[in-house]
Amino acid sequence: MFRAFYKEVKKLLNCEDKYIRESEFADLSTTIAFKIAKERKEPPQKVAEELVSEIEFERSTYIGSVEVVNGYINFFVNEEFLSDTVERILDEDENYGSLNLGGEVLIEHTSANPDGPLHVGHLRNAIIGDTLARMMEKAGMRVTTHYYVNDMGRQIAAAVLGYLKYGLSEKKPDHAVAEAYIRINRDIEENPELEKEVDELMLKFERGDEEISEKFRFVVDKALEGIKETLEKFDIHHDDFIYESDFVRNGYVERILRMLEEKGLLEKDDVWKVDLKDYGIEKEVILRRENGTTLYITRDLAYHLWKNENFERFINVLGADHKLYSEQLSKILELLGLKPPEVLFFEFVSLPEGSMSTRKGKFVSADELLEKTFEEAKKILRERGSVDERIAKIVAVGAIRYDFVKVSPEKPFTFDWSKALDFERQTASYIQYSHARACSILRKAVEAGRTELEFDPAIITKKERELVMRLSKFSFYLEKAVNELKPSVFAEYLMSVANAFNDFYTDHQVLVDDKRIRMHRLAIVDATRIVLRNGLELLGIEAPERM
Repeated sequence: MFRAFYKEVKKLLNCEDKYIRESEFADLSTTIAFKIAKERKEPPQKVAEELVSEIEFERSTYIGSVEVVNGYINFFVNEEFLSDTVERILDEDENYGSLNLGGEVLIEHTSANPDGPLHVGHLRNAIIGDTLARMMEKAGMRVTTHYYVNDMGRQIAAAVLGYLKYGLSEKKPDHAVAEAYIRINRDIEENPELEKEVDELMLKFERGDEEISEKFRFVVDKALEGIKETLEKFDIHHDDFIYESDFVRNGYVERILRMLEEKGLLEKDDVWKVDLKDYGIEKEVILRRENGTTLYITRDLAYHLWKNENFERFINVLGADHKLYSEQLSKILELLGLKPPEVLFFEFVSLPEGSMSTRKGKFVSADELLEKTFEEAKKILRERGSVDERIAKIVAVGAIRYDFVKVSPEKPFTFDWSKALDFERQTASYIQYSHARACSILRKAVEAGRTELEFDPAIITKKERELVMRLSKFSFYLEKAVNELKPSVFAEYLMSVANAFNDFYTDHQVLVDDKRIRMHRLAIVDATRIVLRNGLELLGIEAPERM
């Protein structure tokens, strides 16, 4: 709804988005008069008054009033806007907030090496990618999600060697693979000669040795079995798991190398490489080693050739430490006349436990993080009088997912589960509890036989109006998050809804005897319930009806 109001204001002013903004003093405000005043060398207030006098308000459906204050033009919605907002939410229910932006997009996210379990850094990648996919689907796009499986790098070869020497334990499969990987790396540190065995495995696998290929696939699939189990706990799913080695087998790697050679970009010596110094990238890109094996970037270029042939748009979610790599990949694709990926970079998550390294065995797995958070959630809920383990799991997953996505991707942060579970802070628990509170009010209305809903803008209070305005902005912030590739924008919006609802609840009794007021407030409560539920769903968080 707010999008419609925004578009009306923009159309009447005939100005760019950068001159229109939300304001604490109005529903929308514009600074366009300052720009024009500077050009005309006139006072902004005078220009603003002239602009308002020329606006044809009869062309507007939702603008109720306009005021000029110190050169700012402030717009306010009318009662029809408020009524239409609440009625639309109640009518559309689970469909409220949907857009029809159209288009198709491939989102590649998570893509952690299958040499052990996901740790918290991988988890931020997965949560950001999954949340963005959910938002783009809600915005009306056709979304496909990929997990790109690095099944032929040095780490995987080492994990295979560890498996061949020590086997796999009975632990969760990804943790068992990590044990073998960590153990063989310790052996290699003591006996560097073992590196030759790793290199030999890599070479045999790339050349298609059937027996070795089976061993690689077994280890990789074992790790993925555990990784998928972890992702399932967080309600994260991928449409396809794309194996890196497929692009060696299906000829795409050879195609990329041939295309580079035809463009005169491939330098062949002991190693095959591309020099990007002329494009401001100092580090040369090696695509094939002396022994004939290709590198990760070679196969990734082949994968992106395939993406170009099959998708209009593709987005990669990558850690900030991949910026140089991404720059190299994108520049080579551009030189080949191919479209580079859009990249959503994220900074890393830290824990009080410190830094992480799978190779050295120093990491906190996503499984451990969830278990710790779950135990703390049970403790907190028990203190609040609840012993429902299902709710504790919902709260634990929500705490992690929300905290991992609420911070803008380019900012690092430290996850503290004790703060993430605080029902009084800006957390998922707070939003979930707000939803449960709305459900509780509506249940009590049903029990009392007072189920009628009828919003009445004529009796709306200031805090009720503030809440309804928040509710109207669902699709506005959804579109903003999708356009900017920043799910954090929507997470912040949903928190503002919860805050506005609790402000309303603190000052307003809902189940009053006055029927007109009761029906009016119940309509607002039900509309809030729908917005909170739909919003939490976009964040991959369940909205419990009782807590």
